[in-house]
Amino acid sequence: MRRAGCLLLLGSVLLVGASPPPARCPSACRCQGWLRHVVCEGAGLKKIPRVGASAQLLDLQRNPLGGVPAGAFGQGGGGGGSGLVSLHMQRCGLRGLAAGAFRGLKRLVYLYLSHNRIAAVHPEAFRDLGRLTYLHLEHNSIGELAGGVFSPLVNLFALLLDHNRLRRLRAGTFAGAKDLRRLQLSANRLSRLDAGSLDDVENLAALSLDANRLTAFPAAALSGLRVAEELALGANPLGSVPDRAFQSFGRYLETLRLERAGLEKMSDEAFAGVTALTSLHLEGNKLRTLPKSLDLSRVGNLTLADNPWTCDCQLAPLRRWMDGDGRRATHAVCASPPSQRGRRVRDSSALAACRAHRNESTGDGGASERTRAAPARNLSPRGSSARRVRHD
Repeated sequence: MRRAGCLLLLGSVLLVGASPPPARCPSACRCQGWLRHVVCEGAGLKKIPRVGASAQLLDLQRNPLGGVPAGAFGQGGGGGGSGLVSLHMQRCGLRGLAAGAFRGLKRLVYLYLSHNRIAAVHPEAFRDLGRLTYLHLEHNSIGELAGGVFSPLVNLFALLLDHNRLRRLRAGTFAGAKDLRRLQLSANRLSRLDAGSLDDVENLAALSLDANRLTAFPAAALSGLRVAEELALGANPLGSVPDRAFQSFGRYLETLRLERAGLEKMSDEAFAGVTALTSLHLEGNKLRTLPKSLDLSRVGNLTLADNPWTCDCQLAPLRRWMDGDGRRATHAVCASPPSQRGRRVRDSSALAACRAHRNESTGDGGASERTRAAPARNLSPRGSSARRVRHD
């Protein structure tokens, strides 16, 4: 009897001190790497499965989940996915994101929520996601974003919101996401960007605003940017580009997309301060000439097709740029004067005459022209690095 009591006591001690049994792979899923990767794509799940704390990737794509209730992933440490680094929930029929939807996922870095029906995001939806770096919300139905909704995401690097229904960006929308470097807002319904709406993300390197409904150049909003390298504004009915439009980040700007933007005019000082430009897209507009402030010295990719160019001496800098490299075929065609209509800018005799006249006037085959132009190229010093992030 005494022996039996000792054995019972020993068994109790072992039971208390033993580790919990290892988590099992959910029955409808496939697991790899000692349960670190849990793949449940297209398994017909209507509820988020319970996974162990050792799981690092959970793939729930193409399941009719409908929503993410608060605490769906547990409180952390309780086998509810607290170790997840990557969560895939594309095409799950999600309609909204509730407060605390991702509570406990403090190690999450990648969150994929694209191709759902999300119309509303609760201001507390992203609580606990302090390590999140990549957030995919493209191809949803989001019409408005509450101020500060991204404030818990202090390490967010890329935010994709393409193909939603956003109409307006207000100041404070991106409060807290100070390290955001890539913001994609293409193909929304944006008609207004409030002044200050981008001030909280001044370190953006790439901003996509193409295919929206902006009827005027958003100068006040863009003035909050400091180190933008890529800017896409094409397929907006902008009409014109004002003076010094890109000056706040001009020494970093490398790629600018303004194709099919209804441009009839670009102010002569539109490109003042822009010194690093390598790629410029202007096709499909109503432009007749280029602004005097446009420096083509570093541009390697320039698209100008489908514009009614006036082939006179104002386009002489463009012709010289073309002549500098035989591979620079931009498909730009003259619309006027009548004698040049239909000719490629590269082949225009009117522009050749401009060049010949300038050479004759200098009497040195163009050497004096280059000498005079050289100081002008140094008026705007180039930034030392287009990768610099501003934190001050």
